[in-house]
Amino acid sequence: MEPRKKRKSAAFDRIDIHVGKRVKIRRKILRMSQTTLGEAVGVSFQQAQKYERGANRISASRLFEISQVLDVPVSYFFDDMPGEIAGRPDAGEPDLELLGSPEVTELVRAYYRIPSQSVRLSLRKLAKTIAKQ
Repeated sequence: MEPRKKRKSAAFDRIDIHVGKRVKIRRKILRMSQTTLGEAVGVSFQQAQKYERGANRISASRLFEISQVLDVPVSYFFDDMPGEIAGRPDAGEPDLELLGSPEVTELVRAYYRIPSQSVRLSLRKLAKTIAKQ
């Protein structure tokens, strides 16, 4: 792995934007306001907005707090990171703007209402199989 470059790298900015989008998507899935998220982690709603836009970088400790409030592992914020950002060839990752759409949010909520983990796993496998065709 290459050594890290200084902060002004476009890749760092894109990582901050990606993480922020993942925060926003999860917050919306939970129907949580930016104010509620901000209060839970000790920042203003304006700061929460800046985190979600990637305008301000989220520290490791703050990201950990956010992960607890949003009930996801820290790794969730780095999931589905486009290949060119993560330093590997792009493999057709989903557009994060699409992931925040009402249709996708509704689908995700329905998915998490399925009580059986094995049924959810089967549904994921089915969706992946259909997507490959």
